[in-house]
Amino acid sequence: MEDLKDIFSPAPAEVPADKYEAGSVHWQSPSNIAIIKYWGKRPVQLPQNPSLSLTLTNARTETRLSYEPKDSDGMELEFFFDGEPAPRFRERVLHYLESVKTYLPFLERFRLTVQTVNSFPHSAGIASSASAMSALALCLCSMEDKLFGSLSDDSLFDKKASFLARLGSGSAARSIFGYAALWGQASRVPESSDLFAVSLEDRLHPVFKNFHDDILIVSADEKPVSSRAGHQLMDTNPYAPARYARAKQRLDKLLDALSAGDVARFGQIAEQEALELHGLMMTSEPPYLLMQPETVAIIERLRRYREREDIPVFFTLDAGPNVHLLYPEEVIADVRGFLQEELAPYLLNNTFIPDFVGEGPEEV
Repeated sequence: MEDLKDIFSPAPAEVPADKYEAGSVHWQSPSNIAIIKYWGKRPVQLPQNPSLSLTLTNARTETRLSYEPKDSDGMELEFFFDGEPAPRFRERVLHYLESVKTYLPFLERFRLTVQTVNSFPHSAGIASSASAMSALALCLCSMEDKLFGSLSDDSLFDKKASFLARLGSGSAARSIFGYAALWGQASRVPESSDLFAVSLEDRLHPVFKNFHDDILIVSADEKPVSSRAGHQLMDTNPYAPARYARAKQRLDKLLDALSAGDVARFGQIAEQEALELHGLMMTSEPPYLLMQPETVAIIERLRRYREREDIPVFFTLDAGPNVHLLYPEEVIADVRGFLQEELAPYLLNNTFIPDFVGEGPEEV
């Protein structure tokens, strides 16, 4: 398999004298909701099956990376989350920066400060690592381009950002691209790769380009089993091989549905994938459960509502208890009424994040 070094020359370690000065870069990057799930990986942060996601708009991370020259060796990092020092997150980010310095050796020449804020709860199963690591990867690529002018081509910039984001969080590779993205090699998409995600915007029917995803907050608590641990448990899950084969088959069907505007077929696949994801958790060793009673109650009420009213609204789940309501723009009034009347009692403080498919990250 090709490495990024076969696509790009590594950034230089020595910074031009006229660029060796303090500066900052600033990006907002959204979360995404996987329809074909990424669950199970092999070294180094490569997927066992391709995954496909819709890029969101309102569930975002905003990150500022500031840097100033230093004389000492090694990586130096200050990290702030919501304006406060966050030692646990700092350790994870520092480990990540150490892991990518092969591609960005100039980082050791600067003292780095990362300031980041989320628009939604972290570690609660809303893919906060996707938005956080994609925002950071975009900042790193902007820093490289400011210092060396090496990523002026937009497609190369996005490819490297996706590659770097993947090394921090697999799902982050997809958040680099607006509307929809595919990560992992897939025979139907020749440009696809396990190393980085690719845009599917040109393959998307207009109905999906303003599709809604209302994120119903059942719990904002940190998950008892992290996604990182969940991926590791797939290594010994007896159903893993069948899962990876089935995901590839569903991907082909989903690509057809997305290009044809087949909302019903899309919804069927989304729900199958969501329940299979949580079934894999319940068949791991040791088994664990991230759904809560409210999660199941919402799903059951949604199914009854859809059958009763013939409204195209569907659900998916990420690795957590919160429920994503997926539906086209044309039924927003019906779905929001149903949400407020029947689902609100199951939500934490009646909280939901009204979100929709969007254009992707934005430099601030």
